[in-house]
Amino acid sequence: MAEKTTSTRYAVVTGGNKGIGYETCRQLASKGVVVVLTSRDEKKGIEAIERLKEESNFTDEHILFHQLDIMDPASISSLVNFIKTKFGRLDILVNNAGIIGVMVEGDVQVLKEILERYIPIIFTEDKNGEEGGRMKSCPGIVTNYELTKECVETNYYGPKRMTEAFIPLLQLSHSPRIVNVASSMGKLKLLCNKWATEVLRDADSLTEEKVDQVVNEFFKDFTEKSTESKGWPNVNANTGSLTAGEGAESLVNLALLPNDGPSGLFFLRKEVTFF
Repeated sequence: MAEKTTSTRYAVVTGGNKGIGYETCRQLASKGVVVVLTSRDEKKGIEAIERLKEESNFTDEHILFHQLDIMDPASISSLVNFIKTKFGRLDILVNNAGIIGVMVEGDVQVLKEILERYIPIIFTEDKNGEEGGRMKSCPGIVTNYELTKECVETNYYGPKRMTEAFIPLLQLSHSPRIVNVASSMGKLKLLCNKWATEVLRDADSLTEEKVDQVVNEFFKDFTEKSTESKGWPNVNANTGSLTAGEGAESLVNLALLPNDGPSGLFFLRKEVTFF
């Protein structure tokens, strides 16, 4: 076990108790990064830590656990205080925690089959020749306002809260990194709402307030049951084609990029892609 020095990197991974988050913790720790695995469920988080220690011979010097609910500001503050007291700074923040925002009716084992059958992405061209897309509804996949709101609160506002809370500690690092885990299903070419697309594509003038405005407009249309007619995506689930290890490899690569590496871009695997 290498002795800690000022060059030691410290990372926080949200949703680290399973899947890509779990593998991201493993791979970062294997590369000498001290990792704080977080999970909303304390029992599952502790079990994940014990598995990692057993499978990879990690110790408390390599990986630690801290409970975290990214929807709870008090929980985020508790983690910030822990990192500040324990390490004095943060080098890497991986915003991985997320939910799909739907319920599956019937046998959950058929979820993958349902999604592969009923979520073909249909690309069209409008009169200006611009690419667009609409996703079909899926029998057996159910959502409602409460599930959708929880999904947005977790997947959008959660990383936003985490980033805002940890920026002061990241600014103390010589190589600060924030990696936000997303999905190719969120690309703007799949959004048929022209107003929202224009707002989000204008990167030069895009502000946090404008993004929030788009989110609020989506909720307004959802309440009025007009999401489909207004061109909003109506499916919030997808099955990945990568293993957890393959997905984590991309995140770890981005987290460990050199200081002069690319920033503020959308990556698919290890390649820059258009959002």
